Amino acid sequence: MRLLVVRHYRTINNQARVIMGWGDAPPAAGWEKDLLWVKERLLARGIVLDGIWSSALGRAKETARYYGEALGCSRRFASSQLNEVNYGILRQRPKSWVESHVPQYKTDPAYVFPEGESFDQMQVRVVAFVKQLQADNPQATLLLVVHAGVIRGLVCHCLGLGLRGNLKRKISHRYIGEFLLTTDGHCCRYDEWGKPSGFAKSGLIQLPWQPRTRRTATGQDPTAVSATGLLSLA
Repeated sequence: MRLLVVRHYRTINNQARVIMGWGDAPPAAGWEKDLLWVKERLLARGIVLDGIWSSALGRAKETARYYGEALGCSRRFASSQLNEVNYGILRQRPKSWVESHVPQYKTDPAYVFPEGESFDQMQVRVVAFVKQLQADNPQATLLLVVHAGVIRGLVCHCLGLGLRGNLKRKISHRYIGEFLLTTDGHCCRYDEWGKPSGFAKSGLIQLPWQPRTRRTATGQDPTAVSATGLLSLA
């Protein structure tokens, strides 16, 4: 399965650095510029989509509708399993306040936000959803319209990186991630076509990313086994 992953449009809360989580906010002025930029790059690569999935949150669903119309794909679906991390009672708090009062924010992936969930829990549900998508659509090209936290969770899981230390990696509204998943549940390639993520810009990963291989005594490479832990969704 070929999974193309993008972020939703920029909201007024994104600009104001206010926590949204499972809440929502109206689009910021000029929000269309980012989506148009992404759309043009997808069209330039001749992308033909078999379907579009988004989270159940309005900012993601509306962005999915935009791409569906722009790319000629009417098969659009939404699932709360793709929602951003649930920040619970921190919703609508300024990020500056949260950074000062909740030291676990974006430092401890196991910390469960009061009346919400942890980054670890979010990653588990997102990966489980992608696993089912792959099982149901092994040869498809799908677009996922999701959130920065979700994207960090997917990148970390697929590339064998820990969430701890990577929760603050920048994910632009012009991010485009390509994940190639094999039929036996492995991520065999990851690339970025848009504005580089914090993972790539920092030099933590080299693009295109592929798992390092381990050769047998005969020099053959019957499997692609990552030295950092090859993802298996199975």
